[in-house]
Amino acid sequence: MQKRNSLFFFLSKTFGLKPSAFSYKKTFPLIAFSLLLSAFGSCSRNPDMQEPGEAKLQGEWRQDSVPGQKSLVTYSLYDIKFSCDSFLLKISTVSKVNYGADTCMSKGHWDEFVRGTYSQRQDTLHIKGQFCNADGTYKNEQGCFRFGDYEEYFKLSYPADSAIRLLSTSNVIPINAHLIKKTSCIPKPL
Repeated sequence: MQKRNSLFFFLSKTFGLKPSAFSYKKTFPLIAFSLLLSAFGSCSRNPDMQEPGEAKLQGEWRQDSVPGQKSLVTYSLYDIKFSCDSFLLKISTVSKVNYGADTCMSKGHWDEFVRGTYSQRQDTLHIKGQFCNADGTYKNEQGCFRFGDYEEYFKLSYPADSAIRLLSTSNVIPINAHLIKKTSCIPKPL
């Protein structure tokens, strides 16, 4: 009992609080209010403009061939356009196998498009976006091929000034692309 009295004595002398100041009825609104304040304090607005992105990546890149392309049953070639912190990816797939309706596969050649944003941390390129149509509109579920989210991590290297090498974490075939057109970032409003 002596400890309890000494704690209350300390609190009342130091902070001017009475023992009844710590009742549940009085502390619950205080805790709720402090949680509400911390929730509003953790929110932030999204930026109004595009981020600048990586200056070295800005432009249009094309992959012309895949190592061992003639011996592969199916392979994909990539065209990538980086603009500020955004990208547009064209995946051109060639297949010797009939996967389905020829209206979609077009005799073993078809294109898929992805648009979204990217970020780079050290040598890792993270691209995240959505499958879209050729005109950039979002793809619905009734269309051909993949739809929805696309997310990939690549190990990025620069073998030459106008060449990039992307090693995917989910694919063993590297993407060796060369620069077609160099551009600079002009941020646009979102």
